[in-house]
Amino acid sequence: MSWYSSIVMEALSTLSTLFVASVGLVILAIIVMFAVDVTQTKDAIRRNYPVIGRFRSLFSQLGEFFRQYFFAMDREEMPFNRAEREWVYRSSRGVDNTVAFGSTRNLNPVGSAIFVNCAYPTLDEDAIAAPKVTIGPFCRHPYEQDALINISGMSFGAISRPAVQALSHGAKLAGCWLNTGEGGLSPYHLEGGCDIVFQIGTAKYGVRDKTKGLSDDKLREVAAHENVKMFEVKLSQGAKPGKGGILPGEKVTREISAIRGIPRGVDSISPNRHPEIDSNDALLDFIGHVREVTGKPTGFKCVLGAYGWLERLCEEINLRGQESAPDFITIDSGDGGTGAAPMPLMDNVGLPIRNALPMVVDILTKHGLRGRIKLIASGKLITPAEVAWAYCSGADFVTSARGFMFALGCIQAMKCNRNTCPTGITTHNIRLQRGLDPTDKAQRVKNFVKKIEYGVNLIAHSCGAKHSRALKRFHVRIVQSNGASLPLDELFPDQTPAKDKKTP
Repeated sequence: MSWYSSIVMEALSTLSTLFVASVGLVILAIIVMFAVDVTQTKDAIRRNYPVIGRFRSLFSQLGEFFRQYFFAMDREEMPFNRAEREWVYRSSRGVDNTVAFGSTRNLNPVGSAIFVNCAYPTLDEDAIAAPKVTIGPFCRHPYEQDALINISGMSFGAISRPAVQALSHGAKLAGCWLNTGEGGLSPYHLEGGCDIVFQIGTAKYGVRDKTKGLSDDKLREVAAHENVKMFEVKLSQGAKPGKGGILPGEKVTREISAIRGIPRGVDSISPNRHPEIDSNDALLDFIGHVREVTGKPTGFKCVLGAYGWLERLCEEINLRGQESAPDFITIDSGDGGTGAAPMPLMDNVGLPIRNALPMVVDILTKHGLRGRIKLIASGKLITPAEVAWAYCSGADFVTSARGFMFALGCIQAMKCNRNTCPTGITTHNIRLQRGLDPTDKAQRVKNFVKKIEYGVNLIAHSCGAKHSRALKRFHVRIVQSNGASLPLDELFPDQTPAKDKKTP
């Protein structure tokens, strides 16, 4: 018994010593932090409230997570609320995403879209598949596609290797296209065998020569891939109109450095615009050149702000002939997303897609170019209702980036620019990438696309349309400031010239 007691007493003595030492270290640490805080001059809170003031920064960082999981209501968060994210999560997992007991969506705010169901909706047996749309009828290799939603530009660099792999395989399974973003064409884009839209950013990564100009030889190399179906010249994007792409140096790995042709570990900053495109004439010349070299449909992407230039562009196209027109225009929303963007541009520059898309449709219609130039709508369109609105407004296709990020498992941690994404989507940290299984996530990409198509068709059939692309402006009403709603075709009347209108 005495032997046992001596062991217990020795253990208690050791624990007591460790406790005293730990308390001493804590006190010493507090003293050091106190001394540092009262002598530093960069943070007024820490200087006036030493040690305690340090918790302010910690609580600020934790606040966004507590709000997301404990305090925010389903429809309160920005840029995407919990209800929207959960719809994508459940859809991509292929589980039931019906709701009960009534909608939590407030239909009273100005701008809300309300679809007008008809008395005699379309029966399933009367419904038909949306027809394929041909892009680039004057090209050597026109492109036909019928997907209602496609994957918008996210470069290899902005997103990780397993994310690109998952999107490539998922796009193939779903039958939609994958836009490369401005970072060039990687083996991972090609891996799944999907249709690819190659984006030519202002830095021309992947297709530039030693002087940073456009290389025809590299254009031909890219176009030689059968999977590459179209080329998109990026003039601007919604998150930062008037500012080129930004990829922090910590995300420029050895592999990304080789693909882009830039130094490893150095910030990748693209020019604000293509140096050689400074007018409508130059834009049409550039598009025509890319189309001639590659033989494939070529268009441009922009976020609309000023729009007089678009009117003049249409006039110039009609002078040159419709063959000179861009084969498509991608309209991005002023509230678009990106990995890294200056807040003044992200918050305050560029028209939202709900203003811009109907305006562009009307401008093309007025100049007789609506049938020649296909329109692709992009920007926060991640649910069937938003996609259906775009088709009502006149879009030929819809693309999404963040919708597919949610399908991959994005939790809206808002860490895309820091290389610390906890889901492995926007980080090149190998440990964090392990959580993203490309095989599983490819299936989720497919599920998301199919659920979007199913949901848009539900809305179309309820409105009496036989397929999604048959949706028109009169199928949706927009809530006004007085609480009443007006049909979209009254807010944006038909701009077809009188001479071209068909008589009943």
